[in-house]
Amino acid sequence: MVTIREIAEKSGVSIATVSNIINDRGKASEETEAKVRKVIEEMHYVPNAMARNLKSKRSMSIGTIVEDMTIFSVPDILDGITDYFDHHGYKVLLTNLRLFKNYGDSYYNKDFYYDMVHKEVQKLVNLQVEGVIYVASHERKLPVFATDMDIPAVMAYGYSQNEKVPSVVVDDENGMYQITKKVIEAGHKKIGLITGKSDSLHAQARLMGFQKALYESSFPIDPGFIKVGDWERESGFNNTDELLKHGATAIMCMNDIMAGGVYDRLEKKGLRAGQDVSVTGYDDRQLSVYYRPPLTTVALPLHDIGYRAAGILFDMIEGKSKTVQKDGNRVEEVPCALEIRDSLVDVNH
Repeated sequence: MVTIREIAEKSGVSIATVSNIINDRGKASEETEAKVRKVIEEMHYVPNAMARNLKSKRSMSIGTIVEDMTIFSVPDILDGITDYFDHHGYKVLLTNLRLFKNYGDSYYNKDFYYDMVHKEVQKLVNLQVEGVIYVASHERKLPVFATDMDIPAVMAYGYSQNEKVPSVVVDDENGMYQITKKVIEAGHKKIGLITGKSDSLHAQARLMGFQKALYESSFPIDPGFIKVGDWERESGFNNTDELLKHGATAIMCMNDIMAGGVYDRLEKKGLRAGQDVSVTGYDDRQLSVYYRPPLTTVALPLHDIGYRAAGILFDMIEGKSKTVQKDGNRVEEVPCALEIRDSLVDVNH
């Protein structure tokens, strides 16, 4: 490993001068700095981060605990976290609890794994991380952080029950509101909706957005146009007939998977999504662009949730955190984006 002493000898300057240049202290002339940086590049010098961190008494690392890497939302959130900290010189240590892999979604409303989280947090504390981000697989209220935590923490894609721990979540209500307004603007007056599971915070927020858009457009809210699904493709398939019998010209789904089930049922009936019936989804899964026709949907801001959670944690570490207060806890909602594709038919013409 190349040392500062070797850089100094080859450059013909003192060790102190090389140290000042490496640490951007600006005490060398432009000519000297250019010469030293050229030698650094030629010798492929890499600063000893461990030694530097020991000297500053900082680990320059944060811990990230994810419920399960196999859930579609998690990798993009994690990418946002690492994107942010890469630009700030921090290492990101990852703990994958593998909860969905081991228990399916049955763990969502259970608390048996909280002790597991507490132990993983303590392991990260022992590694001297400067903060922790918990990444949930599905938004819900999560009392996973102990009240006596002595390092900063942030909840991503879930609602923290610890007043010291801010939460960063998706603005589901506004996302569903925006796409419902688009369907209304396209001239549809009989709009069916297939929801997710009724105990889901995502489904509850999306239903609020749907109803708000109908109310603002003076559309009656007809319970016959609202069917309860379970996020799976089969529930999209099974609820399509009832909505068509009710006269729906557009079928909105609370996720892209159920929208695929609607496509399947329409095809079996000799109908075409995007021609005979408009169909919309939610989440903007990668598969949505491969549906025929490509699916109009709402893109979740997953990378932005991770990036924002990282930014909040960084500010907490630096002592300058500012977040929005909501229901006694600090919550920040990140907006979604619409993806308008060929599955939405404009019937105004």
